[in-house]
Amino acid sequence: MTTVALKQLESLIENALLRAGAGATMAALTARALAAADAQGLTSHGVARVSQYVAHLKNGRASGQAVARVVREKPAACLIDAENGLAFPACSLAVKEAIDRARTQGIGFAAVTNSHHFGVAGYHLVAAAEQSMVGLAFSNSPAAMPAWGGSRALFGTNPIAAVFPRNGALPLAIDLSLSEVARGKVMIAAQQGKPIPLGWALDRAGKPTTDANAALDGMMLPAGGVKGAMLALMVELLCTTLTGAHFGYEADSFFVDAGNQPRLGQAFLVIDPAALAGAEVYHSRVEVLIESMHADPDVRLPGERRAKLAQRASTDGVEIPDALFARLLELAESDQDQSE
Repeated sequence: MTTVALKQLESLIENALLRAGAGATMAALTARALAAADAQGLTSHGVARVSQYVAHLKNGRASGQAVARVVREKPAACLIDAENGLAFPACSLAVKEAIDRARTQGIGFAAVTNSHHFGVAGYHLVAAAEQSMVGLAFSNSPAAMPAWGGSRALFGTNPIAAVFPRNGALPLAIDLSLSEVARGKVMIAAQQGKPIPLGWALDRAGKPTTDANAALDGMMLPAGGVKGAMLALMVELLCTTLTGAHFGYEADSFFVDAGNQPRLGQAFLVIDPAALAGAEVYHSRVEVLIESMHADPDVRLPGERRAKLAQRASTDGVEIPDALFARLLELAESDQDQSE
C-alpha cells in the first residue's frame, strides 16, 4: 500500500482528468469528490474510478467540456442539464439551487438529466447540512438488478442518501445502494481477483455466483428482496420520468470503456426545518431520538465512522494499493514523490 496525502491525491486525480479532456471545473470537482470517497474508506467510489472516468472521457461516453445549466424552473423546483459531462458539476449546481430555493420557499427540488455516475450519494448533501437543512439525494444507474420476479437486469442499484443536521455535532448521514451491496464493491473484487460472498449477485444465467467478473456480467440482488426491488423502482421513476433521463436499461454499463452516453438522472430534495415545526423543534426532536438510540451502547450513528476516517485522512493521508497508485501516476503523468 502507498500512503498519499489527501491534497496530493486530489491533485493527481485532477491532472488525470484534465489530460483526458475534462474542463478545469469538472476535473476539480470530480477529483475532490473521488479523493473524499477514499478518505471516508469508500474505496469503490474513489481512485478506483479514475481509469473508468478517463476512458469515458476519451471515448466520448462523457463530454469533458460540458457546462451544466438550469434549463427549466419554477420557484421551488428546477431541472439541470449535465450535457453528458461527468456528474459532479451538475450535482453541485443542483444542490446549490435546491438550497437557495428552500431558503425562500421552504423546500427546494433540483433534478439533473443527461448525467453520469455521481459517486457517493451522501457526498452531495454536505452543503445542505452546512446550511442546517435536511437533504435527500437519489440517482438511477445502468441496469444491474431485475424487476421483482424478472430474469434480466432492468433497474440500476439506484443509490439513495439523506442528511439530517445537528447543532454542534456531526449530521446524521445515511447512504446506501438498493442492491445487497454497491456494485463498486464487486468491481474492486474483480480488480483484485477475489471472490465475492454468496448472496451478492447472480451470473448472466441467473444463478448465484461468487465470481466477481461473472457478477459484473450478470445481476446484483436487491437489498431486502422485494422491498429493495420496489425502492429501486421508485428511484428509477423519480430520476427519469421527471427529468427525461435514460432508464437504467437504456444506459450501457459503467464498467466498459466503450458504449453510449449514459444520460442518467439525479434528484436532490432540500428542506428548511424553519418552514415547518421550526428549527428549534427540529433540533430538539433529533437529539431526543439520538439520546434514545445511545441508550444502547452498541448503537453507532450513521455517518460517524466515515467522518472519523475522513478526519484521520486529512492529517495522515490515505492508503492506496500500490498497483492502483501506479496506474494513477501513469494517467496523471506525474513524477511526484510516491511516498509523500
